Amino acid sequence: MNKNLRGTDDPNIPSDTYNPNLNYIRPKDAATLIIVRDGKEVLMGVRSAKHAFMPNKFVFPGGRVDRADGMVARPVDLHTEVAEKLERGCTAHRARALAMAAVRETFEEAGLVLGVPQEQKIKTNSPGWKPFFETGFMPALDQMEYVARAITPPGRPRRFDARFFMVNANRLHGSIDGNGELENLHWVPIEEALELDLPNVTAFMIGVVKQRLKDREHMRPGAKIPFSRWTPQGFVRGGEH
Repeated sequence: MNKNLRGTDDPNIPSDTYNPNLNYIRPKDAATLIIVRDGKEVLMGVRSAKHAFMPNKFVFPGGRVDRADGMVARPVDLHTEVAEKLERGCTAHRARALAMAAVRETFEEAGLVLGVPQEQKIKTNSPGWKPFFETGFMPALDQMEYVARAITPPGRPRRFDARFFMVNANRLHGSIDGNGELENLHWVPIEEALELDLPNVTAFMIGVVKQRLKDREHMRPGAKIPFSRWTPQGFVRGGEH
């Protein structure tokens, strides 16, 4: 087998197209934050054409979990119900790291801070978290809802075991900016989002968000979280956890 088919950076392999020649790739943990404004719009941006993974696709802010996400201080913890739902699929430590990754990636990619003011700065040597804490905020994990989990398909150069969180836009601080990983960041009417060029998993999540905004039954203790898998027909619920 051509060694270029083994992994991650061959620009000639479309990131959203099945390639049966790719070796099995174990999914990496990732987290995404879906920011909803007025129950009608979501914040989305376009992945740069330079990216090897899903270039030119509209997505929510998010990315893979870094080691520091599980190590830095998090004084404001997840709601008990949210933590319990996350921990059905991972350890307590990993659950917090996933939530922290969603907060960090949103700050990096969109320039928005999900946090509460802190009187004393939290010190860290993490290059990913130092700029966040310099804003004068600490992460506010208690503002996040856990809405779904999806493992991206095999036969792609990169795969992720992604947890999706949702938050109301009025809980964030700052103005939309970011590090350039996401271009054309703007508010998209939820009813129009499916008209954009979306990865399959993002299109699936638009449906999940619409359903959650209609039906608040998911807020009750013990409510299940959609856990989605891939079929040739697209992402479908492969169970709940």
